[in-house]
Amino acid sequence: MIDYKEKFMKIALKEAEKSYNDGEVPIGAVIVVDGKVVAKGRNKRNKSKNAIAHAEMVVINKACKKFGDWRLENAEMYVTLEPCPMCAGAICNSRIKKVYFGAYERKSGAVLSNFHILFSTGLNHQVEVEGGVLEEKCSNVLKKFFKNKRNEK
Repeated sequence: MIDYKEKFMKIALKEAEKSYNDGEVPIGAVIVVDGKVVAKGRNKRNKSKNAIAHAEMVVINKACKKFGDWRLENAEMYVTLEPCPMCAGAICNSRIKKVYFGAYERKSGAVLSNFHILFSTGLNHQVEVEGGVLEEKCSNVLKKFFKNKRNEK
């Protein structure tokens, strides 16, 4: 039996590796609808010189363009790192149904670690969440990146 969570997270990890190779913090994301990848994205903040070019924002933008709508109500997102407050807000505002993330972000994670934005009853939409999907692999690519950055200094 195919583990779809792992299948789609591995695609997000490939996007993270592309970011890594570009010298970006290696975070990747994919959006899936009806079991099919409809958009892939990765962190592009440095390359684009754009503070909001997080993997989640990139992939939401691509999916919205593909569907010609800001509502992604039947979509699931797979992202290698727990979303930050900005990305959690965008996930909620785009009406994504469920988010799967890999590594927990203990400092600024806004889903389960700190701010719990996706569960806020003050928002019009709540998102289903599952953390820790391929957590070790997702965490290792980030650790490797930052270790190399420290060694460059």
